[in-house]
Amino acid sequence: MKCPFCGSADTQVKDSRNTDDDTAVRRRRECPECGQRFTTFEHVQLRDLMVVKRNGERVMFDRDKLAKSIYIAVRKRPISSERVEKIVNSIQRRLESTGEIEFTSTQIGEMVMESLATLDMVAYIRFASVYKDFREAKDFENFLADLEQMAKPKGED
Repeated sequence: MKCPFCGSADTQVKDSRNTDDDTAVRRRRECPECGQRFTTFEHVQLRDLMVVKRNGERVMFDRDKLAKSIYIAVRKRPISSERVEKIVNSIQRRLESTGEIEFTSTQIGEMVMESLATLDMVAYIRFASVYKDFREAKDFENFLADLEQMAKPKGED
């Protein structure tokens, strides 16, 4: 595994353990070159999944890209990296279990939105602002108004 800090190709595994949901192996690594420590996750991939982007381009599903987008949404929120990994694992398992190999970016985005809505509303709104391509303050206002309408019990207006 290449060191993300100095680029050295020789890193050492210091500790390995299964994640809480037993879907991955978490490894603590150390670079003998620069002394930095970092964590990697090893996951099972059942099949190659393809993502069809909005412009029609087809790309390989990248779980790291999915995790990165969720980490951006939960930045500075009280959400552990283990919780983010559970969300990513859950989405990947849902995709693989369908038997399909192609998914639209919209389908994946909706799965992320669904997960974040139950986890943390600030992270949900952050993700939505990028996913739904908010361009001005009015877009946020409309989105929040829709959330408030959905949160109201039936019969209240």
